[in-house]
Amino acid sequence: FGSMPNDGGNLLLSDIEKNKLVASEATSAKWIRRFLGAEEFINGSQRWCLWLQEVSPSELRAMTLVSKRVAAVKALREASSRSTTRALAAYPALFGEIRQPVERYILVPRHSSENRDFIPLGFVDPEIICGDSNMLVPTNSLSHFGIMQSTMHMAWVRTVCGRLKSDYRYSAGIVYNNFPWPELPEGEAAASGLRAAIETAAQGVLDARAKFPEATLADLYDPLTMPPALVKAHAALDKAVDAAYAAAEKAAGR
Repeated sequence: FGSMPNDGGNLLLSDIEKNKLVASEATSAKWIRRFLGAEEFINGSQRWCLWLQEVSPSELRAMTLVSKRVAAVKALREASSRSTTRALAAYPALFGEIRQPVERYILVPRHSSENRDFIPLGFVDPEIICGDSNMLVPTNSLSHFGIMQSTMHMAWVRTVCGRLKSDYRYSAGIVYNNFPWPELPEGEAAASGLRAAIETAAQGVLDARAKFPEATLADLYDPLTMPPALVKAHAALDKAVDAAYAAAEKAAGR
């Protein structure tokens, strides 16, 4: 899971709130990070958060408006009927649950429309905070991304995932942890070729997306508006991923 604020909205900021806060309290800019929930990731909207893990007591005290928001978090948590939330009142400047990686990660929206052929995934830099409406995989591996973004993986998702109404509900325990990955051992010539093919095709998907910088992932993966270049890139990726599974079957004598 991504990180959960458990803050009553006090650590989260809209564009307007962020600009107003920085205009009134310039030192707060140092502590504001971009925040990605599934909505922001797929639909391209902007949200921000106060990320105060390293703030010193004197710095926090000097930011009056930020301190008011932190005080509101403390009051909200103290008033909770849940003992675990009340315990978090001792750390009001921090998100309730922090799972932010220190390396680049693959972001996976937990819920996504069943109308899409693919759940849109993407690489995200660690400076951007991943919210708990997403899952994340801390890796910079193109082959890992490529397999997860393939039709093979989506066939597995459709078969085993939970549902929110009819939408996909991705999970770590059921979907990701049980997924039968193709074996791509490092150092073996055949496997290295298969891995390289997946990596090249995965980069092709990212390059095809980059041709449309104004488009959101919702635009790019809508069956009616998906660009032909992206359709072709996914077809090339599927071919590379399928070849890896075929090689595994052959090696197993099946």
